[in-house]
Amino acid sequence: MSEPQADRGSLLATLGVPLNEGMLELALTHRSFAYENGGVPHNERLEFLGDSVLGLAVTQRLYRENPELSEGDLAKMRSSVVSTVALAEVAESIGLGQHLRLGRGEELTGGRSKPSILADTMEAIFGAVYLDLGHEAATALVLRLVEPLLADSARFGAAMDPKTSLQELAASLDAPAPTYAVSSEGPDHNRTFTAVVSVGELVTAVGHGTSKKHAELAAALSAWTELSARTP
Repeated sequence: MSEPQADRGSLLATLGVPLNEGMLELALTHRSFAYENGGVPHNERLEFLGDSVLGLAVTQRLYRENPELSEGDLAKMRSSVVSTVALAEVAESIGLGQHLRLGRGEELTGGRSKPSILADTMEAIFGAVYLDLGHEAATALVLRLVEPLLADSARFGAAMDPKTSLQELAASLDAPAPTYAVSSEGPDHNRTFTAVVSVGELVTAVGHGTSKKHAELAAALSAWTELSARTP
C-alpha cells in the first residue's frame, strides 16, 4: 500500500473548499489501496456522482455563454473539457497525484501520474464536495478549475484524439502525413517511452509516456498545438 506524505491542508487550500477530512480521504482512495487494506471504501461511487456534477456545471456554463452555438457544437466543446486528458491536466495543475492513496502495484507502475487515475480522482473530489458542501459549492469549484479548459476547448478536443487531429491538420495544409519514431529506456516494470513525430519540414515534436501509445499521443498533441498556433 502507499500512503501519501503530502499535506492535506495544502490540497484543501488549493481547492479553496472546507471539505470534510473523511470525505477528502475517501475521494483520494483508489480501489487498489482499498483492495490491499481489507476492502476499505474507495472513491468509485464518488467518481460516478462527480461525473454528473462536472457535466452539468460545464453544460450550463457553455449553454449560457454561447447562445450562437448549435447543440452539436456545444456537445463537442463539453466533451473536450470533460475528457480524461483535460481532467488529468487539471489534476496535475493542483498537484493531486502526490495526495493519492494507491496500492503498491499502482505505485510501482506510475499510478500517481496516470491520466485515467488523476481524472477519476478529480471527479471523485467534485462528488465529495457536492455531498459535503452542496450543489453551489461543487459547481463553483468545477468552473474555477476548468476555466482554462473552457478558454482553450479546441486544444482539448484535439487531446481526445491527437493523432487523428494532427493528421487532419497536416492534410488541410497539404503537408505529408505525420511519421513517428519511438524509443524506450528503463527496466520492464518502469519503462519510459519517447516518441518523435514529424510533419514534413513543418514541425517536429517529442512526447513521453509509460507506453508507446501514450508517448505517440503526447507527441502528436504537442505537434498539433505548435502547428495550429502557426496556422491562420
